Amino acid sequence: MEAAFPQIAAMGFPFYVQFTLTPYGPELEQCLPPKQTLVEAFLRLSDLLGAARVVWRYDPVIVDTAHPVSWHIEAFGRMCGRLAGFTERCVFSFADAYKRRGGAVRPVSEHDQQSIARGFAELARPQGVALYTCAEQGDFSAYGILPGACIDRALIERAIGSPIDARADQNQRPACRCLESVDIGAYDSCRNGCIYCYATMPGAAAKNAALHDPFSPLLIGRPSPSDEIRERSLRPQRMDQLSLFEAE
Repeated sequence: MEAAFPQIAAMGFPFYVQFTLTPYGPELEQCLPPKQTLVEAFLRLSDLLGAARVVWRYDPVIVDTAHPVSWHIEAFGRMCGRLAGFTERCVFSFADAYKRRGGAVRPVSEHDQQSIARGFAELARPQGVALYTCAEQGDFSAYGILPGACIDRALIERAIGSPIDARADQNQRPACRCLESVDIGAYDSCRNGCIYCYATMPGAAAKNAALHDPFSPLLIGRPSPSDEIRERSLRPQRMDQLSLFEAE
């Protein structure tokens, strides 16, 4: 995967990446590589792209008997110290109970959310890592934590060097602040087997993986003769001209 980034850059597409790195073990993330391997990949990616273009995601935050608040704060501090200087921001969110996962995780209480947010902020601030939440209703501004987004206006404008005229995505959860975008992913396409994942059911993922063809234009399978391919109409969003006030 790392080898693909120079190819993308050579095509002239500015981009940033989000790298999920949690302290969980195989009890929750069944098929991921060892954490040290992932940390080393994160550092290499930052060296390649720059710290501003690699966003660290510590999510979802799951609180249970094996992973209490104190465990998360200790683990976050350890990881934050390791990644300091290799990223400028960390995005975190608290676990939601999705019906699709059959109650595999439970929601985090408001008290625990506040305790974790305060603890994370105290650890991230001296390391120069800004904290943002993802699709959270809670207010953590007292700790210097602001609402963030996956499809983030500020990050995109910084990456392309120009303001954009983009709308909020109306098809997301109420607390989501993402801009409207085209998602090229697909449900049931990842075989990492994370217990908390709402986008994948193990049986379906294995079935779809068998249909994957690296030479196909589709993530799963190949176009059939009956498929109709339509050109998507996209509204230009880049604003290359400065406004009157920006010009001053």
